[in-house]
Amino acid sequence: MRKGCILMHISSLPSAYGIGKLGESAYNFADFLCQSGIKCWQILPLSPTSYGDSPYQSFSVNAGNPYFIDFDILEQDGLLLRNEFDSIIWEDNPRRVNYSIIYDNCFKVLRKAYARFKPSKNVAYGDFVKAQKNWLDDYALFMALKFKNSGAAWYEWDEKLAMRESTALLQAKKELKDDIGFFKFVQFEFYDQWFKLKNYVNGLGIEIIGDIPIYAAYDSVEAWASPKLFCFDENKKPTEVAGCPPDVFSPTGQLWGNPVYDWSYHKKTGYEWWINRIGFASRIYDVVRIDHFRGFESFYAIPAENETAEVGEWKKGPNAELFALAEKKLGKLNIIAEDLGFITPEVRLMLDEVGYPGMKVLQFAFDNGKNEHLPHNFKSSDCFVYTGTHDNETLSGWVCSLDRKSLKFAKNYLGVNKKKDIPFAVIRCAWASVAQTAVAQMQDFLGSEADCRMNTPSTLGCNWQFRTLRSDFTPQLYKTIKKLNKMYNRLGG
Repeated sequence: MRKGCILMHISSLPSAYGIGKLGESAYNFADFLCQSGIKCWQILPLSPTSYGDSPYQSFSVNAGNPYFIDFDILEQDGLLLRNEFDSIIWEDNPRRVNYSIIYDNCFKVLRKAYARFKPSKNVAYGDFVKAQKNWLDDYALFMALKFKNSGAAWYEWDEKLAMRESTALLQAKKELKDDIGFFKFVQFEFYDQWFKLKNYVNGLGIEIIGDIPIYAAYDSVEAWASPKLFCFDENKKPTEVAGCPPDVFSPTGQLWGNPVYDWSYHKKTGYEWWINRIGFASRIYDVVRIDHFRGFESFYAIPAENETAEVGEWKKGPNAELFALAEKKLGKLNIIAEDLGFITPEVRLMLDEVGYPGMKVLQFAFDNGKNEHLPHNFKSSDCFVYTGTHDNETLSGWVCSLDRKSLKFAKNYLGVNKKKDIPFAVIRCAWASVAQTAVAQMQDFLGSEADCRMNTPSTLGCNWQFRTLRSDFTPQLYKTIKKLNKMYNRLGG
């Protein structure tokens, strides 16, 4: 079934509270998607954000972002008074998230809600805590310790706590009992609101495409509580970190800094941790996009002491074996393999073996007629075509950055004469393609300029901030999108 998809993260939803929430505006956006004939809503990782505000660098692979918890719903549940959140100035620009303001105020409001919460009288809460015990207990203690240490990374804590000495942990659990309860409450509220929204979206005939990064952050509960998962020394310091080698776009490569996995350990456990992670993601999303999928075939490992990615080594990952075992345990998986970047014959072989649809990105396409991202070169309809991902420019910004040769080729290929007509022609090109699902960022349907870009890779600051306003979602816009879906048989009927 052919489908149309819009990519927009929860953080970008309209909100009076500085960042998108899981309340009314999320339901309104779902209605907008339904009116537009859109069958998939793609979001970024729901994880809590850490340094740099990136959802791809999180304190936990399982936890939900507290910033997305809707205050209005908490008020309706009798956990907040309106003046406890409505009187706070949450933004300095309605088009951009100010994470400093959110960080300074969000937890204060949520703690007021927790003060009214009665855990012992809430059966659903008890069931949640029990069901999620395998990750929630460590996460709540981790966050309680992080707040006690003024947000410092775990490897900067007292050595006994950093190394998880049993006596120190037992003492911390006693001292921080209330804070631990608070962080469990926050996750309960997040997932309660999330699953209610997801059920509503699914009820409209719309799937949610979620996203998980391949790597965990060093300052994460996973690195602190489960060091055997990673290539660490006896002091829980990385011996190697992740990144990408140098290329024409990045002369010194990309040094991501995430610890790499000890795949020999994972293999001994039957890939239990990864299978649990994929299973969890498959429950909270309908489709799971796995970032940097090629890293399962081989990954670029950089000595931890290096300051650039110029010196590193390609090492073998678990390949398709991991996914064969995952499907044996979990059943058929609905996964998108992010197969961009340096793709070798070995990676292609793995992709063929797992059989998951890959990605095409039209912003990468317009250099010559042989480019694999051009629709006439798609070898199969079993793929997702993007006008651009969250790491790309908006289409309006991209057009302005094209060199003369690429601009001329794009005009000829898309059949337009004017530069200003290219962005919508790219969307139309994606929707007209054979790809099973065509995806565009919300910014591109809105005609947003370059300053609305979601993320510029390998940079810090001014990323992950794009926001929409209620006034953006007009009847004219949903009619335009629906016409596109109808014309190219993407209404799902």
